[in-house]
Amino acid sequence: MRGPKKHLKRLNAPSHWNLGKMAGVWTTRPSAGPHKLRECLPITIILRERLKYALTAKECQQICMERCVKVDGKVRTDQNYPAGFMDVIELEKSNDRFRLLYDVKGRYVLHRIDREESQYKLCRVNKIYVSNGKIPCAVTHDGRTIRYPDPDLKVNDTIKVDIATGKAGDILKFDLGAMVMITKGHNCGRVGTLMHVEKHDGSFSIITVKDAKGTSFATRLSNVFVIGTGSKPLVTLPKGRGIKKTIIEERSEAEAAGRL
Repeated sequence: MRGPKKHLKRLNAPSHWNLGKMAGVWTTRPSAGPHKLRECLPITIILRERLKYALTAKECQQICMERCVKVDGKVRTDQNYPAGFMDVIELEKSNDRFRLLYDVKGRYVLHRIDREESQYKLCRVNKIYVSNGKIPCAVTHDGRTIRYPDPDLKVNDTIKVDIATGKAGDILKFDLGAMVMITKGHNCGRVGTLMHVEKHDGSFSIITVKDAKGTSFATRLSNVFVIGTGSKPLVTLPKGRGIKKTIIEERSEAEAAGRL
């Protein structure tokens, strides 16, 4: 077979899409785009599995072709477009606005936001370099290149990007005491305060994070996304506010709510 693969079997799809195992052989393969295949949520899955606005992929295609779906302020007519972490999804016809965030189990949550909050997003700086013509550039986690960024900006910092203009605003520095969300690994979706950074040259730097309940956990530096300072996040957080419960706590809460 020549070129990139065009199909994706359901069993090989990322588990956080939560697709039924027996509901068919195939599923949507995300197009190439700003987020990786294993770390994205295609528009089809959002419309059909999460929002239940469509029953089939064909209906998702029709919704997209009617220019109903905006991702980060741009109309996307490709139903396989990969939306990812921090993206703002807007459906004007139904007056819906969502931000893609993780819950504490590492699954994508369509977190409903108001019009004001849908005007901006947070972007992690992955790389800073000087391009041809000696122009300093910063590359973010969602594939944006921002020219002439603030000279204080460093890799791992987060910038607040205005969606309409694409201009960078406030900078959230990657410092001890910053409020961070984990975006990969076993602790994906947890939110806490950055306590400690262990540098390991030639290997992975390890950081320690403490959540609001006082539980500490460690992860790689590359898995961390600064979302605020102190205890004030710049984006609203989904249900649970990024605090992971033990299975026993989950069970006792379910019992108290009468779900068991």
